[in-house]
Amino acid sequence: MVKKKTKNIPGWSRIIIHVLLTGFVVLIGLAIYIKILSVDLPSLEQLENFDPDLVTRIYSADGVLLKELYTQRRVFVDLENIPKHMMEAVTASEDRRFRSHWGISARDFIRAVVINTLSLSYRQGFSSITQQLARNLYDTIGFKKTITRKIKEVLTAIQIEKTYTKDEILEMYLNSIHFGHGTYGVQAASKRYFQKNAQSLNLEECALLVGVLPAPAHYSPVNHPEKSIRRRNTVLRLMKERGLITQSEYDEAKVMKLDVVESTDERGIAPYFTEYIRRILEQEDRELGVDIYRDGLEIFTTLDSRIQAFAEEAVLKMVKKNQSILNNRLYQDREEFEQLSYLGIYPEDSVKMMLEDSLPLYPDLRDKLLVQTAFVAIDPATGEIKAMVGGRPDYYDQFNRAVQAKRQPGSIFKPFIYTAAIDNGYPVTKQLLDQPVVLNVQNAKGEWEKWMPQNYDRSTGGLTTLRDGLRWSKNLISVRLVQELIPPQQVVQQAEEMHITTPLRAVDAIALGTSEVIPLEVTAAYAIFANKGVYCKPFAIRKIVDRFSVTLKEYYPQREEVLSEETAYVMADLLQTVVDKGTGGSVRWRYRFNRPAGGKTGTTQGWTDTWFIGFTPDLAAGVWFGVDDPRVSLGEKQDGSSAALPAWAMFMKTVYDSLDWELNDFVKPEGVVEIDICKITKNLPTKYCPIEKEIFISKYAPTRRCKVHSEAATRRNRGRSNYDY
Repeated sequence: MVKKKTKNIPGWSRIIIHVLLTGFVVLIGLAIYIKILSVDLPSLEQLENFDPDLVTRIYSADGVLLKELYTQRRVFVDLENIPKHMMEAVTASEDRRFRSHWGISARDFIRAVVINTLSLSYRQGFSSITQQLARNLYDTIGFKKTITRKIKEVLTAIQIEKTYTKDEILEMYLNSIHFGHGTYGVQAASKRYFQKNAQSLNLEECALLVGVLPAPAHYSPVNHPEKSIRRRNTVLRLMKERGLITQSEYDEAKVMKLDVVESTDERGIAPYFTEYIRRILEQEDRELGVDIYRDGLEIFTTLDSRIQAFAEEAVLKMVKKNQSILNNRLYQDREEFEQLSYLGIYPEDSVKMMLEDSLPLYPDLRDKLLVQTAFVAIDPATGEIKAMVGGRPDYYDQFNRAVQAKRQPGSIFKPFIYTAAIDNGYPVTKQLLDQPVVLNVQNAKGEWEKWMPQNYDRSTGGLTTLRDGLRWSKNLISVRLVQELIPPQQVVQQAEEMHITTPLRAVDAIALGTSEVIPLEVTAAYAIFANKGVYCKPFAIRKIVDRFSVTLKEYYPQREEVLSEETAYVMADLLQTVVDKGTGGSVRWRYRFNRPAGGKTGTTQGWTDTWFIGFTPDLAAGVWFGVDDPRVSLGEKQDGSSAALPAWAMFMKTVYDSLDWELNDFVKPEGVVEIDICKITKNLPTKYCPIEKEIFISKYAPTRRCKVHSEAATRRNRGRSNYDY
């Protein structure tokens, strides 16, 4: 058999073929690898829709920023509103060839490959501004220092360069990069560090912000000022070397002292109110399809920052006064002080220093030793909440007493009883006996026992009109109203119609305000008297606007007529008597608030809750003081007129004096008449009667003539007088 001779392939040819085949396989493998990585990369649609997380901002009705909600504090700002120095500082420090490369700098890439290969480690990076933008915008890229991440980053950067112009990339970068302390983007950073808008930044401030970018925690101007200054000066030097600033600008900027805000108040303005808003928004976000922490919404609220400031000032002043009285009471009652202060655990001197504001009080003592407060102000005509204080301004916590606390109202509940009486045709001249009565009440064990209530001043008297009963807050008159005229169940119904939602016990003791109420609800109920019988549901948000200035939802007053205009006016007039010449009289003679107003004091047994709820035609406001633990008394004689009324009066006077509101009065409806009556019998007078004026709902006005002061009676009285003489 003849063998065929094979032609030998030269050795160098085999090497070339081997290299080519190997290279081809590597390229195929690399292509497959890149294809696999590309699955997790952002799509073209994602690239074309720059949509970073933005701060949601809550504004007051007068345009003041109250609070920001965010996961990343970022506020978008257009490139045209970013200083030229900021853009130049970024490119000089972070990416000198930004304007010329196509996503990555080839020179930086080659240098990084050489250094990392020789060192057999990852020592040198080559991130361009576009690459940094890629990993900051898209979670799928990640931040770990791996080859996989770097390839993803490069691929995404190239796509970004193909999709956007250099200016657009720079704008996105400056709005997304992290500047430390939870701030993302140059606008948020400018606000955090310098309390100014980005467009107002000067050269050294721009350089300082850019200086923190490589390591925000390490170069923080708040925590590491010396390091941040060195980094700032490095950025300035790089700008000078590239001819972006002159030598004189460099020399001047590098000697400037650090001038940053050390800390910011994360609570913002009106923290109880903004937390109330946040909870409402969390209920709305599903309906609106938004994320309140990421979508850059603008929330326009009803609160007036000026009225809020007046409220906080007034309640804080009274908190301190009431706290001082409570402290003195506890110091004198050694047993109670030891029990409430846990003196077996905490040193007595330390607790006293805390109570006198030298140190913050231990958290587990606050519910027993701190005087707390709740305050809310409402526009009666709309229901807009104008001010809200949910607790001590100096001890903020998560419990908003204005909307969450359920406390016994004491005498501020009496107007609901009187309203039911007036609405059922009883005139303000109706007389009841101011004498003791006996009530059947349930004790803590659920057992029924006898209880004989008393007036606050322990006084008794004869026949007393409804006007005087409310004017002097006579407990015995309120009890007789419930026992003789308006049964407890009818009182409950009346309060519920006025939108009191807490459970009310239909027992005789309801006359003394033993069933709990919520400050916001009871204030809104009083506002009905100022608003001609119309209830306006309290609301806090006017509208929600998205980042594109599109209004997502608007909120409007929700009104409901719950009383006749006549009943509301008569009640407003009765409560004016309380303020003008009753238990609320110090509003006039001590605090000099002289606008038309009505209101009511309230105090519970043992002085554990003190209230004043009042209104003008323009504003209804309610204030409560007490200790979170309802077993702790504020102290003897710490009643509504001394512990709560001053805050209301100071607030109202400041509001009217500072805002220069017009003088408005309550408008008497046609169905109410003012007539002369006999001062003694409350009937239509004769010419012999002592006269006084009184108001009545027309259909319930008196029709009987006084018989005590008739002509015959007058003669008899004269005869007796002559005889006696």
